[in-house]
Amino acid sequence: MLFSLLQEMGFNEKDTEVLLSTNAALRFTPFESIRARVQVLQSAGVNGLALSRLIVKRPDVLTAQEIDALLCFLVNDGNLELQGKIEPTQIERLLNGTEPEFLVGFERKVRLLLQFGIPKDKLVHVLNTVNLTKALCLKSVEEMERMLAFLNRFGGADLILRRPAILNYDLETHLIPRIGFLLELGGGDESATATVLRKFPFVLAYSVDHLKDHVEFLNSYVGLSNEEIFRIVLVYPSLFSASRKRKLHPRIDFLKQCGLSSRDIYRFLIKAPLFLSLSFEENLANKLVFLVKIGYENRTKELALAMGAVTRCSCKNLQEVIGVFLNYGLTCEDILDMSKTSAGIAVQS
Repeated sequence: MLFSLLQEMGFNEKDTEVLLSTNAALRFTPFESIRARVQVLQSAGVNGLALSRLIVKRPDVLTAQEIDALLCFLVNDGNLELQGKIEPTQIERLLNGTEPEFLVGFERKVRLLLQFGIPKDKLVHVLNTVNLTKALCLKSVEEMERMLAFLNRFGGADLILRRPAILNYDLETHLIPRIGFLLELGGGDESATATVLRKFPFVLAYSVDHLKDHVEFLNSYVGLSNEEIFRIVLVYPSLFSASRKRKLHPRIDFLKQCGLSSRDIYRFLIKAPLFLSLSFEENLANKLVFLVKIGYENRTKELALAMGAVTRCSCKNLQEVIGVFLNYGLTCEDILDMSKTSAGIAVQS
């Protein structure tokens, strides 16, 4: 009967013989138990080729007792209404990548997320987004409780909803060092650090070495203090996603060539932090050409300040605004004088 069941799922005669000969548990587990397990897996959405693929890689999904509670929770738990909502690929990855003994306690850990503050209507989104093995199975209940308590200081459930992948990280080796670095940079201000994390939770994907490299560059090459750097990060935490070699260094060089001091650069970055991230070829270079055409002199503070102002508009908008002024009879000299009087004039629509 088991032979026929496996063939019904797409296994040919040779594959079935190999599967049964190399997995004694399949031969000694009651047929009704295996058939019931197959039906539950299918109810969870793992069927057809996905089910066959899973059985080949992990034949113990048909026999391991530890899987019963997990599948029952995913399929039959009416309280959380999870049936049919967890993506089959998620369930397949979970069963394929997790030893059965680590599946024990899955339901308790999921309910711990609810106790932590994850709304019931957002729970499925979180479960479908994280790596379930890393986020839940490989962590003990106690480890999860410590991690959630730590995250509660920096945004808690809201932070997790913004980036569920945070649950994949290890508390001791990932979260504490990375958040700790930002906290130290911010002078121990937990509220400000939480603001940085809320604005840019992806910052937790970067190693401490990566974060430190950016800070040290701004310390040594630009001459900014940690306090000034953190204020910039507070305004624009995506600073850490800009390549130091390809973006930070050449853009800071441009500002220095325009005669900006460390203090000037700090003020510039507070007002126009996007300057650090925009593409040079597709954005900044075109704007630089427009500004030079209307009369800005190269390598001057006025040019740098104008570049800062136009980071907030598209190249198309800048060109259209200048075109409107020219159509109204203004000369390039007029536009230059206006923009120097009000640097934002070029970004007005």
